[in-house]
This record gives sequence, structure tokens and C-alpha cells, in this order.
Amino acid sequence: VQLQACGGGLVQAGGSLRLSCTASGRTFSNYAGGWFRQAPGKEREFVAGISWSGGTTYYADSVKGRFTISRDNAKNTVYLQMNSLKPEDTAVYYCAAMSRAYSIPYYYSGDRYDYWGQGTQVTVSS
Repeated sequence: VQLQACGGGLVQAGGSLRLSCTASGRTFSNYAGGWFRQAPGKEREFVAGISWSGGTTYYADSVKGRFTISRDNAKNTVYLQMNSLKPEDTAVYYCAAMSRAYSIPYYYSGDRYDYWGQGTQVTVSS
């Protein structure tokens, strides 16, 4: 699976962005999806995850209530709608696909994901 992430950019605090992650090579509906981010000098962290059907979603506490992950399997795409953005949301955002989502903790661990996109920069100015 090849993943292509896009939608990042520069936005003022309080603004919104929508990231997209489109898969090619295989059907994305066979995989759980996730978004992670990495800020300069920090480790990669989980942001949000979604089951293969889209019926179950998971969020980091830091984004709960502000970000929404969704998917359109007909378009082979997973989205991350980001609202009420804060400067601390500034990071490179990566999408990922996981073939074996055996339990909830799997979604939160980057090591469980099989495929990664190239990353898209999100910068939130104060």
C-alpha cells in the first residue's frame, strides 16, 4: 500500500485544516487507519485512529473534541478534520495503515502500523 498525505499548511490559531490520506496499490478498506504527528525535537505521537469500517475511532486526549478522523472507503481515503487549532499542534502529520488491528492499544502504537505516508506539515501561528 502506498499512502499519500496532503492538506497541510499554515493556519492561524483557532483555524481549521483537513488532511487527506489516499491509498493506492491495495484497497484501504482492508486496513485500519491512523494519524500520527512529530514536532521538532519530539517523538512521534498518536493523534487519531479509525477501524477498517469507520465504525470505531480513537483519539489522543490532546485532540479529543477538536479533531475528527473519518474515512471514505469508496475513495480509498482517510481524513483528519482539525478544528480549533493551537500552536502546539504544529508538527509533521503522518498517516498510516494497519493490517492487524487486534486490540484497541494497537491503534495507539506506531510500531503496529504496516505502511506510512510521507508526511504533511501543519504549522499553526499564534
